[in-house]
Amino acid sequence: EQGMQPVRFELAQNYPNPFNPTTEIRFDLPDAGNISLVVYDVLGREVAELASGYREAGYHSATWNASAQASGVYFARFTVTNTQGKVMYSKVNKLVLMK
Repeated sequence: EQGMQPVRFELAQNYPNPFNPTTEIRFDLPDAGNISLVVYDVLGREVAELASGYREAGYHSATWNASAQASGVYFARFTVTNTQGKVMYSKVNKLVLMK
């Protein structure tokens, strides 16, 4: 897929899942934009910010090392906004940490 651009925004399911203690989350950007990839616990508390800021179009990934977290279910929220601040894409995936 060298030189190919993604055709749509996508947040891939993390791999591996369940995981311990690290997992990779891939995301595709057909257009450049400002991104936010944040992990929350089941109570909605932010536990990790994996990626933020401007990214060029293309294929990207982020790794979460959850060694400091307890076993359980977490949620990764991925949001893409354009330069005007309009949300272009938003998705939440469930992550399962099993120690």
